[in-house]
Amino acid sequence: MEKMSMRLWRGVCLSLLISVSFANAFSADWTQWRGPKRDGKSAEKLGSTDWKASPPKHLWTVEGFGAGYASVSVAEGVLYTIGDVENGQAVIAANADDGTILWKTPVTDSRPQHSYEGSRSTPTIDGDRLYVVSSNGAIACLKTNGELVWKREFSEWDGKMMSGWGFSESPLIDGEKVLCTPGGEDAAVVCLDKMTGKDIWTCKPSFEGGGGAPGAGYSSIVISNAAGVKHYVQLTGQGVLGIDAESGKQLWSYTRVANGVANIPTPVVDGNFVFVSTAYNAGTALLELKKSGKGIQAEEKYFIEAKDFNNHHGGMILHKGHIYAGHQQNEGFPTCIQMSSGKIVWGGKLRGAGKGSAAIVFVDDHLIFRYQNGVVALIQASPDSYQLKGSFTPEYQERESWAHPVVANGRLYLREQDKLMCYDVSGK
Repeated sequence: MEKMSMRLWRGVCLSLLISVSFANAFSADWTQWRGPKRDGKSAEKLGSTDWKASPPKHLWTVEGFGAGYASVSVAEGVLYTIGDVENGQAVIAANADDGTILWKTPVTDSRPQHSYEGSRSTPTIDGDRLYVVSSNGAIACLKTNGELVWKREFSEWDGKMMSGWGFSESPLIDGEKVLCTPGGEDAAVVCLDKMTGKDIWTCKPSFEGGGGAPGAGYSSIVISNAAGVKHYVQLTGQGVLGIDAESGKQLWSYTRVANGVANIPTPVVDGNFVFVSTAYNAGTALLELKKSGKGIQAEEKYFIEAKDFNNHHGGMILHKGHIYAGHQQNEGFPTCIQMSSGKIVWGGKLRGAGKGSAAIVFVDDHLIFRYQNGVVALIQASPDSYQLKGSFTPEYQERESWAHPVVANGRLYLREQDKLMCYDVSGK
């Protein structure tokens, strides 16, 4: 009896060890747009922070991911993205270790027609399901084996883009809900049951003053708990708005950053504050959200003119009270801003290692800038000064390198239209 108990105990310990090891193996997964917390930050450690002496090692380049600018998500050893294939737009899964294509599932019947053809949405992974928005305007739910579960067309909500470059949003999963932005006059944002795709609520937007253009922008929704109220923050064609998480009622809006061409960057949420920026001669604002009766009031703390700072479509990173991003439309000048004051700490007109707008990701107190011309640079995330730690030109470059870089499980993934490149940044 005692021996049997000992064998049982050893078996339990072994099972626990295997479970913990398996969990740790994928603890650095990148399950959605801008990472686990939608803040553009990876919890990984770099094998080298001196890319001049020891740049990342190229591991492989694989074809078969279709045309597009979509980034990738990674979970449990599988990588997911979406791309234009011969007969439509398809979600594509691949082995994250070697890039071997595992399956392709069409989510449109024909290739979407819009300027700059190609996909945009990063799949959002939630357990054994994933969610994606096609660039012609539809949200789809698939199982991680490629089986299509349900699909809703944005036309059901009279969906509309503010301009003609295709829907670019990555869906948000929040508990049992999935949210997306059709941009309809009566349904700017919709909340659906993630298992069935059925409506929970729709949000009718209201914007006072300002410019912009009606319809969805090119941004993705983030969660805020400012003023003690859980709500969703989204940048649309007419400005940024806050939506009550339970009822779908609009709580607040702000229009000064809206331009009439393309409102793109995902807002940065921090406590009671929202930092938002757009290009096309718009600018940047810090909003403080305050309780006002039963609602919330958005108060502008400061506004930065476009000539001093605007983020095009590369995204912004908040780290230790400072915002890091590429400044200026089609330029990507490395810039550091003190978030509380709006002071430009360094950068502004500083030419980086590459050219064109820069998509960025944070890892191990550093920023990886991926420039439009393909160059990838490592920059210290420090307000002290601009410190370039090295750069490299990837194996392949085509058109505009707009897909955001991803760091997961020691790998740096760079999507370049039909090709996917993988680099070792673990140093192992």
